[in-house]
Amino acid sequence: METFEVKRGLVKSIGGNAGLAKLATTYFEMVEASAEGHFTGSFAIMKKVTGHYNEDGKLIVDVDQMKGEELGDFLGTDEGKSLAMESRKRWSGFLDEATGYNPKQRGDKAKEAGKKISKSKSMISMARKLMAMSDKYDDETRANAESQIEEIEKKLAEGNGTRAFSLAEKLNKYLEG
Repeated sequence: METFEVKRGLVKSIGGNAGLAKLATTYFEMVEASAEGHFTGSFAIMKKVTGHYNEDGKLIVDVDQMKGEELGDFLGTDEGKSLAMESRKRWSGFLDEATGYNPKQRGDKAKEAGKKISKSKSMISMARKLMAMSDKYDDETRANAESQIEEIEKKLAEGNGTRAFSLAEKLNKYLEG
């Protein structure tokens, strides 16, 4: 399962998950949409592709791709290599349209998200160390800080590094105040 940042306003202009499923029909075969708006499709070496936009406006996709002997047998057929290359081309084209970003921009966004996650975790650690080392915080302040840390950890678990980072910054300001 992979999560991709999506250009602001794109989910709405595409038409949400229904529009995403429609977009998927131009890149994949046998596309079906569920009642929740999630789509499932396939093409050549991509045995199963699923995807949807989450409530944070990010693209969530999962690909089950041929591997091992199955992939070797497929590539050994007359059109195997060209269909495998076409699979990569379709996957990249789909991601370009579904996110509004090209491959380099998607990579940059992923790096940025990784940095925010790392910084958030570091801020949590620093906050806990600060509270452990200092006696200036009363029980209520410590309880409020731990509550904020729980919220940050929840956002990290959800994969929402941007929100976790902004909450971690607020935690630091709270403890500095």
